[in-house]
Amino acid sequence: MEAPIHSMELLFQQLGLDGTNKAVAYFIDKNAPIADDVKLHEADFWTSSQSECLKEMVDEDADWAEIVDQLNVLLR
Repeated sequence: MEAPIHSMELLFQQLGLDGTNKAVAYFIDKNAPIADDVKLHEADFWTSSQSECLKEMVDEDADWAEIVDQLNVLLR
């Protein structure tokens, strides 16, 4: 299995958030868990542009999809 092209740090930066390990851990602690019936991009803590970006990353099965999936698991 190949390593993801993008990192969690880069995903957070792409979303306009602090991508440091400490900031990512805080974000997850603050916002988890999200309900099982809520899609990641529909969680209420995203801005509309962040939500749209996450949805596109998954819908297009972009290079970002794997790291978005990892974030999804971490927030559950």
